[in-house]
Amino acid sequence: MSDSLSLSNVSVGQKVRMVRADAGRRFSHRLAELGLTPGVEFSVLHDNGGPLLISVRDSRIAIGRGMANKISVDLIG
Repeated sequence: MSDSLSLSNVSVGQKVRMVRADAGRRFSHRLAELGLTPGVEFSVLHDNGGPLLISVRDSRIAIGRGMANKISVDLIG
């Protein structure tokens, strides 16, 4: 767990596994609706300084910087 970092600090192309979301129930519920639950693996497709584009469960999702800062992930590989 010491390897955990914020999703906003992940490089493009890096595969990660979600550890947790440091937020309330509504935020966690919204992430679950998007397919982002603890243990899910995904990768960052695009990062131009604004929202991150990620690939998760055969979908592409844009995640705002504020949300990305609250999502903790572990690097894979």
